[in-house]
Amino acid sequence: MIAMRREGPDWTLLAGFPLAGFKTIFISIILEAVPFILLGVLFSALLQVFVSERTVRRWTPRRPLLGVLFACSLGVLFPLCECGMIPIVRRLMRKGMPVYIAVTFILAGPILNPVVYASTYMAFRGRPEMAYSRMALAFIVAAAIGLLIYRFVKRSPLRPESPYADRLEEESPAYGRHAVGSTRPNRFLSTLGHASDEFFDMGKYFLFGAMLTALIQVAMPRESLVAVGQGEWSSHLFMLGFAYLLSLCSTSDAFVASSFAATFTSGSLLTFLVFGPMLDLKNTLMLLSVFRVRFVATISALLVVAVLAGSRLFEWLVL
Repeated sequence: MIAMRREGPDWTLLAGFPLAGFKTIFISIILEAVPFILLGVLFSALLQVFVSERTVRRWTPRRPLLGVLFACSLGVLFPLCECGMIPIVRRLMRKGMPVYIAVTFILAGPILNPVVYASTYMAFRGRPEMAYSRMALAFIVAAAIGLLIYRFVKRSPLRPESPYADRLEEESPAYGRHAVGSTRPNRFLSTLGHASDEFFDMGKYFLFGAMLTALIQVAMPRESLVAVGQGEWSSHLFMLGFAYLLSLCSTSDAFVASSFAATFTSGSLLTFLVFGPMLDLKNTLMLLSVFRVRFVATISALLVVAVLAGSRLFEWLVL
C-alpha cells in the first residue's frame, strides 16, 4: 500500500520577497505614527466632551480670509503630524466648523507648526532658506485651496456616519450620553469611549496604508533615484510621487529629503517637503474615511497643481 504524502503550501513564489525589510518598514511606520494618532484622538475626544458646538461656532471667524488665517494658525496650537489631524478635524466639523476651514487646517497643520519648522531647520542646517520656503509655500497652498473650497463647494462633502459609531453615540453610557456639562467621572469615561472608538475607526485605514507603503518601498530600487534627480520636471514629479508613497511623518521627512540634496534639485526637495505631509498614501485612505471620494479626488488634483507650480516658482526666485 502506497502511503499518501500530504502536500504543504507552495512558498516558492515568496522565496525572493524581502520579508525582513517589509517587516522593518511596516513596524517603523506604525511606531512613528501611532503616538501622533493617539494624541490626535485624545484631542478629538476632549473636544467632543469639553467643547460645545456653541463655543466652536463663536470662535470660528465668519469671513473667509480670517477663517483661512485662523485655520493656518491652528497648527501652532496643535503641533501634530497629518496622522493626528483628521480625527480632530472630523470632530470639529461635527461641531460646526466650516468645510473650507477644516480642509485648510488638514493641509497646513502638519507643516505650519514649531516642531516641523525645527526639524526642517536642523535637517538643512547650511540652507535655512529651505525651512522658510517650506513654511511659506505650505501657507500659500493651504490658503489658496481653502478659499477655492469656500467659493465652489456648497454641499457637505462628509461621508455618512457608520452605524457602529451612531449606535455608540446613542446607546453607550460611557460614550454618547455624557455631553458637555456632565460630572467629572462621567466626562472621563466619555473621553475614553470617544478616544477608543476614534482610534479603531481611523486605525484600520492607517494599517492598510502602512502595509501598502511597506510593500512599495521594498519593491522600489534605490539606484533609480539619481537618474531623474536633475531633470527640470522629472525631479519634481518623482519627488511628488516619492513623498506620496513613502508616507513619512512631517516631523521626520526633512531628514530624508536632506539625504537627497546632492542628487536632486532644491525645488524638487521642496515639492517632497510640502506635498508629502498634505497628501500621502495612508493619509488618502484616512481622508476617504471622512470625506466623499469625489471631494478627496478634487483636493488631490488641486494639491498636485499648486505644489508643483509653487515649488518651481520658489526654485526660480528663492532657492
